[in-house]
Amino acid sequence: MAVRQALGRGLQLGRALLLRFTAKPGPTYVWGRPERPGPAAGWGRGERPGQAARPGAEPRRLGLGLPSRYRFFRQSVAGLAARLQRQFVGRPRSGAGPCGRAVFLAFGLGLGLIEEKQAEGRRAASACEEIQAVFTRKNKLLPDPLDARRWQGFRLEEYLIGKSIGKGCSAAVYEATMPVLPQNQQVAGSIGLLPGRGPEIIPRGEEEQAPLAPAFPLAIKMMWNISAGSSSEAIFSTMSQELVPASRVALAGEYGALPHRRSKGRPKQLAAHPNVIRVFRAFTSSVPLLPGALLDYPDVLPPRLHPEGLGHGRTLFLVMKNYSCTLRQYLRGNSPSPRLATVMTLQLLEGVAHLVQQGVAHRDLKSDNVLVELDADGCPWLVITDFGCCLADERVGLQLPFTSWYVDRGGNGCLMAPEVSTACPGPRAVIDYSKADAWAVGALAYEICGLPNPFYGRGRAHLESRSYQEAQLPALPESVPLEARQLVRSLLQRDASKRPSARVAANVLHLSLWGGHTLTLKDLKPDKMIGWLLQQSAATLLANRLAENCVETKMKMLFLANLEYEALSQAALLLCSWRAAP
Repeated sequence: MAVRQALGRGLQLGRALLLRFTAKPGPTYVWGRPERPGPAAGWGRGERPGQAARPGAEPRRLGLGLPSRYRFFRQSVAGLAARLQRQFVGRPRSGAGPCGRAVFLAFGLGLGLIEEKQAEGRRAASACEEIQAVFTRKNKLLPDPLDARRWQGFRLEEYLIGKSIGKGCSAAVYEATMPVLPQNQQVAGSIGLLPGRGPEIIPRGEEEQAPLAPAFPLAIKMMWNISAGSSSEAIFSTMSQELVPASRVALAGEYGALPHRRSKGRPKQLAAHPNVIRVFRAFTSSVPLLPGALLDYPDVLPPRLHPEGLGHGRTLFLVMKNYSCTLRQYLRGNSPSPRLATVMTLQLLEGVAHLVQQGVAHRDLKSDNVLVELDADGCPWLVITDFGCCLADERVGLQLPFTSWYVDRGGNGCLMAPEVSTACPGPRAVIDYSKADAWAVGALAYEICGLPNPFYGRGRAHLESRSYQEAQLPALPESVPLEARQLVRSLLQRDASKRPSARVAANVLHLSLWGGHTLTLKDLKPDKMIGWLLQQSAATLLANRLAENCVETKMKMLFLANLEYEALSQAALLLCSWRAAP
């Protein structure tokens, strides 16, 4: 940058500051000429500059006290910079005050350099916004499989229910489909299913005997209703956290317009994201006797189905996409490569960053609550599920008042962030959940990299979030990239203020995976960063047209659709500091 340009801009800013703080009273100048005094300028009739203003008159305007030979350049700071440069630098005069001139020149030059740096940042931020707008339009989610049946799917009788997928502490999940296609109706008839008599269920042990076994693209989650009562309104209100990832259509059925959805303390409705589960339908129905119910969960069944059952006769059902397995199941039979483990950790951070941006904290992240879908090449795509313990209150956001021990802090105490597990209740105590889920992702990264989770189990190797020290964290394998190892340690810092946010952490892995040698420069400038982003944008758009379901391409699309210059700069600084460390 030329000295004249920097000096000119600096003098322009310096003039504004001097006018505000150190200006002398005097006439203002317009295009090098003194402004004619008048009432608008604060001079009454008959008054002259220097005279006291009349009571109630507007204060006089302040002028810059520059020597008269410089006032012509008042509106032309570039010309003023040129004259100052010739006079003060080229041939200084003995009576011109060399010390003051040097300070003034340094002040102007410094302000010019700062302003130029800020201008570069503004250009980079503007470019990031334009790239983000393009990929926000391109990054569309897959359509809802029930979109074509907008007003269907709100009754349990409409589904063909298959075998059990799994169960947790509050629900059981079954594979399902809607037998509306001719082939599904033929299969349903061939195995003796009678429509209109409750949900269509394939008896256990007979699904393998079906001649044309139907595909089950859906999963139905049946909540266990112990204390919510039997009215639909009470069920929806008590289990409202499960409805946070529900689409608008999911609640448009018979019970879609319940009062609690319009109440002041209603839970937030989460915007769709590819790394977060989507609930397609939510409705209440009578509890049926599903396959394996008497063996797997007899105590939560209603008395009409099991004499010793404690459950109510009606409960909540959620319809979602059927995924291949959970993350825990996937890791039991697979050992991801270091790069794939980094990509999987990145997917979790993208999902958590979206939750934080929406003002939601999951509070129960664990490998059982992450679903996995495999693409054509067997690469896993991770989806965060089970929002039964989430914090999604519009009144408090991510700052939960912790007034007593009765306040729910979330589930899974083993993976509870230190700021949550060590919190003490009080009249003004507040738990900040803005970085709690990111801490849990750091702990899950050990499992993804093939190591035991240090916060599970017993014995000397077991750590507790309440009391562990960062030096006690086990080291990740050397095969894991340096940036990923450093990031996991940063995410597991006890002090939440020193911990990177989920968005910054995701950007670190994005830059590490896709940046290569371009972003290893110590003097990385915004223009260089924008050039790299434009190259990535073009390459990603082309790759998306050639292979839409490639996991890495989808991750690049997410990265560019959530581009924020400030978070990107923080991530780049972290990367540079880690790479420069010995």
